[in-house]
Amino acid sequence: MAGLLIDAEKCVGCGRCVRACANGGVRIEGERRERRAVATGDCAYCGSCVDACPVGAIAIEKPEAAGAADLAAYSGIWVFCQVDGAGAVLPVAFELLGKARELAAARGCAVTAVLGEGAGAPEGNEAQLIAAGADAVLVCKDERLAAHDAECFARLICDLAGERKPEIILYGATNFGRELAPGVAVRLQTGLTADCTVLSMDDETGLLHQTRPAFGGNLMATIMCPAHRPQMATVRPGIFRAPEPDATRTGMVEKVELAADVAPRVEVLEHATPSDEPSITEAERLVVVGRGIGSKKNLKLVRRLADALGAEIGCTRPVVEAGWMEYRHQVGQTGVSVAPKLLVSIGVSGAIQHLAGISGAECVVAINEDADAPIFGAAQYSVVGDAVEVVSALLAELEG
Repeated sequence: MAGLLIDAEKCVGCGRCVRACANGGVRIEGERRERRAVATGDCAYCGSCVDACPVGAIAIEKPEAAGAADLAAYSGIWVFCQVDGAGAVLPVAFELLGKARELAAARGCAVTAVLGEGAGAPEGNEAQLIAAGADAVLVCKDERLAAHDAECFARLICDLAGERKPEIILYGATNFGRELAPGVAVRLQTGLTADCTVLSMDDETGLLHQTRPAFGGNLMATIMCPAHRPQMATVRPGIFRAPEPDATRTGMVEKVELAADVAPRVEVLEHATPSDEPSITEAERLVVVGRGIGSKKNLKLVRRLADALGAEIGCTRPVVEAGWMEYRHQVGQTGVSVAPKLLVSIGVSGAIQHLAGISGAECVVAINEDADAPIFGAAQYSVVGDAVEVVSALLAELEG
């Protein structure tokens, strides 16, 4: 029988398994020499109790996943390609297509772009997706998709996936993507890993390794979905670099239909006007500031440096929490991911959440007075010194 298996003859009732278990999966019963470990039914199959047992009295037999998929029936990598209000494909879709091509090369399969648009959407998106790496585009033009109702899109993807059985589906971790992907996962009874920073294929098992920060960003966890399909992940914009479009690529474009019984349940009453200020996610040059600059007044120096470099300004989470800058400037796992050609990091220690958000940067110049700061591990050019003094020296060169 599957579950936590305890050999009562071997168990000495020491209680180490209870102390090792964080889930209450085992308890000690009995008095003195009759003390024995007993499974409670709350085992999470982590194996901590097995490792802790000094006499080898505990074993775990995992139950087979209910409704496990026929894995051999699934093939191919799909990328959900979101469009904006004007009908243009979001940049994150091209970034995911580039990564999907790498994964497909390792897996030996095709890449399919899934495109849902309103009936009056402009032409040309299909050609762009093929040039970015798609072998095929499944396009649905339907006015019910114009309002970006997640339930309508979820029904479209689920109907297509149920029929065609893709092995992997990738989504951009936009606000809409974060709403859509979980709905698809529930309907298809499969797993979903959110906010991935690394995607790779396991050569031996063929499983998608989905890596993301865990436990408050204190470590990186690699998650797999061995028994269910499709394997699904969301990825923040800016994590991967979009490939250069290849206009010579050819691919198949297939029109698909949204089921007739699908009806939007959300009515859009008003569209808010977006800010005119440029987004740091699109900046080619970026100056990112951390608490290492000392105080808010030193932001003036940082702004002068950004102006001299023709750069936008970003910051770390502590800077936002201190009230020095607004949240829209925050870079990292809890802010936005960026991929500039040049990133100048000033007074940033380099917590794992922050490093995940700048992994797409081509060239990182780091300035920090701590020679052991983790940011230097991600930098091509490192300057150990007081942030204000180094920035002042740079300004003297750039402005002088």
